[in-house]
Amino acid sequence: MAHQFFFNPFILDNLPTPATGFDVVQDMSEPRLRMYITSRGVKTFFVRKRVHGRDRRIIIGNYPETDVESARSAVPEILARAAQKPRRRNKKITLKKFFEIYIANRIRRNSLSREKLERAIRRHLSPLLDKNITDITSDDIATVINNIDGRAIASRMQDLLQSVYKYAIDNGYAKTNPVSDLQKIKLVRRVRPLNKTGFHRLVRAIRREPSQNLRAAFLMLIYGFAPKSRVFAMQWRDLDFNHYTWGDWPLSDAAAVLLQDLPQNGRWVFPGRGRGHLTDPRIAWHKIAMAAGIENLTMDDVHKFLMRQLVWASDREEIRTNMNNLLSELMN
Repeated sequence: MAHQFFFNPFILDNLPTPATGFDVVQDMSEPRLRMYITSRGVKTFFVRKRVHGRDRRIIIGNYPETDVESARSAVPEILARAAQKPRRRNKKITLKKFFEIYIANRIRRNSLSREKLERAIRRHLSPLLDKNITDITSDDIATVINNIDGRAIASRMQDLLQSVYKYAIDNGYAKTNPVSDLQKIKLVRRVRPLNKTGFHRLVRAIRREPSQNLRAAFLMLIYGFAPKSRVFAMQWRDLDFNHYTWGDWPLSDAAAVLLQDLPQNGRWVFPGRGRGHLTDPRIAWHKIAMAAGIENLTMDDVHKFLMRQLVWASDREEIRTNMNNLLSELMN
C-alpha cells in the first residue's frame, strides 16, 4: 500500500530515494493522485484507472516540472477521458504513419535513442510499414519477426508491435491485436563477463592502445559512466571543466583529467572518419577485449558493470563523489 500524506513542495523535494526499483506515495488531499519515486531520483505523478477491463497507470508528468496543484487539478479530467470509449476511426492508416503517432505520444527518450529506435523500425519492420494496420495479419508479423537475425532483437520488435497495437486499439485505430496470437520469443539471459579482476586487465589493455583517439574514447567508457553512443558523440561545447559537468551529467575527476589532455581542434571530442564522430570501433575493441582475456566482452558490458555498482543520488555533486569513490575502489 502506498504511503499517504498531503503533497507539498517541501516534502516532495526531500523524499528519500529507494536503493533499487521505485516507491509509491499517495496524496491525502486528492487520494487518486500518486507518485513514483525511482532509485535515480525521478518523481512522476500518475493516476490508476481500470479501463476496458485492464488496470492502467496514466502518467501526468514529472515533478517539479509539473507542480502539485496542476497535478491535482488534472486528475478528474484524465480519469474522465480514460473512461470514455475510444472513438472508432474509419479512415485507414499505414503502420508507418501510425508509428509516427506512437513515437510522438508514447516514446520518452532523448534524440539519440529515438533515432536509434526509428532506424531499427526501418531496418527490421520495413515489409509491414506501407500496409494499413487493420490489414496486417498475425502471419504477416510472424514472417517478418522470423526473418530478423538475433532472438533478442526479434523479441524487442515483437514487444514493440504488441505495444503499438495496444495503443492503436485504445485510440480507435484497430479492433484486434494480431501480435497477441504469436508465441512469445524465449530468451536466454546473457551473463555479463566483467568482474573486478577482469576490469583491471581491461584498463591495462586499453592503456596499451596506440591510437590516442581510441584509447581516450575507450577510457571514457569507464570514466564517463555513460553508454558508448553518448560517449562517442561527445562535443566540446557540452563540457564545463570549471564545474566538472558534461551537459547535465557530472564528470568524474579521472574523466576531466583525460579530456583536458586531448586536442580541442574540432566539434567532436572523439572524431571519426570525415566530419562525423566515432561510431562503432568494434575491431579495435575486440582486440582490446582479447588482450584482456575477455573475448566476449562488449562496450555495453562496461557501462552495465559500472552502473550496477554506482550509488545513485539526486544531487549531482553527490553522484560525482560516488563516481570518484567507485573508480578509486576499482582501480586499487
